[in-house]
Amino acid sequence: MPRLQKKIKLHGFNNLTKTLSFNIYDINYAETHAQQNDYIEYIDEEYNAERLTGILSEVANIIGANILNIAHQDYDPQGASVTMLISEEPIVSEQIDNDEIPGPLPDAVVAHLDKSHITVHTYPESHPVNGISTFRADIDVSTCGRISPLRALNFLIHSFDSDIVIMDYRVRGFTRDISGRKHYIDHKINSIQNFIAKDTKDIYQMIDVNVYQENIFHTKMMLKELDLDNYLFGTNASDLNAAARKKIERHLNKEMLEIFYGSNISKVDK
Repeated sequence: MPRLQKKIKLHGFNNLTKTLSFNIYDINYAETHAQQNDYIEYIDEEYNAERLTGILSEVANIIGANILNIAHQDYDPQGASVTMLISEEPIVSEQIDNDEIPGPLPDAVVAHLDKSHITVHTYPESHPVNGISTFRADIDVSTCGRISPLRALNFLIHSFDSDIVIMDYRVRGFTRDISGRKHYIDHKINSIQNFIAKDTKDIYQMIDVNVYQENIFHTKMMLKELDLDNYLFGTNASDLNAAARKKIERHLNKEMLEIFYGSNISKVDK
């Protein structure tokens, strides 16, 4: 990737669009139909439109944006969506730091944002046979201007019970300097991982698939260790015999590996 000038004098507004997209997964085991329904109801309440609006409002605060409009909806039978239009705030600091350092930016630093948006949609569901229930949240943070939505990365990861996180970051369009030369990115990046806090990286397995020449960056994260009590809904690990615990752990591992690698595993030991 070519090295960029530290300071570029632009002709007009910074027209680069930077988009950070998440798929965040929470995996759970609920054996009976009643427990599965209870889990779905719990997730629907825990991540209802009101709470999601609060999370996205904090994201807007972290990246330094004015909220122009909020549309939110809880769905029947389950799921919720929030869409937030955001715009620029005045620059109060000329030094915008987009280096690969875990965010967020200091509270006093804001930057140009225009025609930008933040969205979240939730998708709870259950396996028809083996008791596995999965909650997925899809999040998009799209900004125009000098600041990157990567500054909200760590906050979003920790706002959800994240067993698996699949992230895409892309810089689109171009901006011109005063000589007319196009610039297709305005900050250095070689991996989304470089923006993730160390304590988070320590507990996740990660892989990258990056297309540097297209300014496309893709990172997958999966928890390294599985504590069964964190995955049981309606029961405790101590209430199960060893065979039952091993069976559930195999099903949980299978579900997580399938999501992480994006392919089905044909068999799992019973």
